[in-house]
Amino acid sequence: MFTVEPNEHITFGTAWQDEHLLVVEKPPRVPTQPGKGHTTDTLLNGLFARFGKQLQNLGASRDFGLLHRLDKDTSGLLIVGLRVPAYDALREMFVKREIRKFYWAIVDGQPKERSGVIRMPIEEGHDQDHWGGPKGKMKLAKISKGGKAAITAWRVLESSHMASLIEARPVTGRLHQIRLHMEAIGLPLLGDTFYGPRRVHTVSPRVALHAHRLAFNHPITGQPIDVRTNWPGDLRRTLRVVGLHRPGMAPKGDAVDASSEAADEAA
Repeated sequence: MFTVEPNEHITFGTAWQDEHLLVVEKPPRVPTQPGKGHTTDTLLNGLFARFGKQLQNLGASRDFGLLHRLDKDTSGLLIVGLRVPAYDALREMFVKREIRKFYWAIVDGQPKERSGVIRMPIEEGHDQDHWGGPKGKMKLAKISKGGKAAITAWRVLESSHMASLIEARPVTGRLHQIRLHMEAIGLPLLGDTFYGPRRVHTVSPRVALHAHRLAFNHPITGQPIDVRTNWPGDLRRTLRVVGLHRPGMAPKGDAVDASSEAADEAA
């Protein structure tokens, strides 16, 4: 019997797989793991329907293979361990910041600079209005000197008169890091109803954020792995509305690594 209830109706893409690990693509509006109000409709429930035996063997102490998470409304790539040695090695790689994560986001307006590195500490909490009111259901965060160190490198891919398409690389992995950091420098994500101003709430059907690339060395073989995805289908109309184009699948070694280099220097 499995600890997490399998649900074969939760679908996800498999971008890379061997006997040691998976790189999966999480759809938008699907929570990564079970929690309050979501016990059987999460990505982990779907993973248990296909890889239940391996994930159960990893157990709760290893988060049933989950090495990181995406917000419910955020789509994109996630690494999942299938065997203990691979999971433990990947966990150590995350601690050492050896896993490179890249996101596409649509932000409101046009940045004055074409790239940058944001260093602002983030504190986590549970109140809907940033701890100024009654307890809310969603876990939120805020920029705070009392928070943990957080670093995000970013660069502009394209701008229109309404919005900009950026690529962001979070060096650290704080809650809602990209959303908070971009809003803090005056570039809130379209569709972000929790941190963005009212003007961005209805421009996108969800927060315009997609984890499009993961780059790391295989924890067992040392093989370089560089997995990339396309722009999500449900946000194509958002690009058209604000006059932007879909980002292409850039080949290795080109300017896509600019944010990576800036992040490595910042770290």
